[in-house]
Amino acid sequence: MSILEKLYEGKAKVLYRTENPEILLAHYKDDATAFNAQKRGTITRKGEMNCAIAAHLFQQLAAAGIPTHFIDHEGAQMWVRALKILPLEVVVRNIAAGSLCQQTGLTLGTPLKQPLVEFYYKNDALGDPLLTDDRLLLLQLATPAQVEQLKSMARRINNVLQPFFQQCGIILVDFKLEFGLDHSQALVLGDEISPDTCRLWNQSDTDPKRRVMDKDRFRNDLGSVETAYQQVLERVLAHPIQSIQ
Repeated sequence: MSILEKLYEGKAKVLYRTENPEILLAHYKDDATAFNAQKRGTITRKGEMNCAIAAHLFQQLAAAGIPTHFIDHEGAQMWVRALKILPLEVVVRNIAAGSLCQQTGLTLGTPLKQPLVEFYYKNDALGDPLLTDDRLLLLQLATPAQVEQLKSMARRINNVLQPFFQQCGIILVDFKLEFGLDHSQALVLGDEISPDTCRLWNQSDTDPKRRVMDKDRFRNDLGSVETAYQQVLERVLAHPIQSIQ
């Protein structure tokens, strides 16, 4: 399928138009950023690895009946359905880490009694602030019905990903999702699911630094970033897509 023009370039991907207006080509970059792009670097083969991981997880979610924008992939390129992306980051937390610990005083690694679903305004200039439901509606970022649907879809996705990663010997601590509207105005999962967007810990290691298998290795200068991503890729691809009723 022919590429026509660059549509958008973000921190982790470049989107191109194709000859089909309903299909876009996403090129996954090796660039790495943290702290709202205040820290920048490169992770060798990150684009190719994240693309393969995301493709496998999107297919697993589709097998569970969750709509995604994924169509196909090759190397660091993924063909996706065109969506009107909502300016929201939907974060699902299973274990206390990151900003949740900083803002609440919870101890790192505290299991949550039930998954926590949070909304953040996708706006770098404002620092991607945490939103209450009322603020979300005030800014008209989603309708009340869409907010409830986003929460429901996020929990369903967690119910698929958490046991899948467990089979891979990985603890799914938390993760970020992005959604968009397709041509029929239906909510569809977009963006990516990868070590860039998930906090992943090695199930067999309790050391707080060694167990990290995600972008926190880059963010916190832990080293061996490429090795951690490669381990996630190998473990994920080792588990075939399973039909989930």
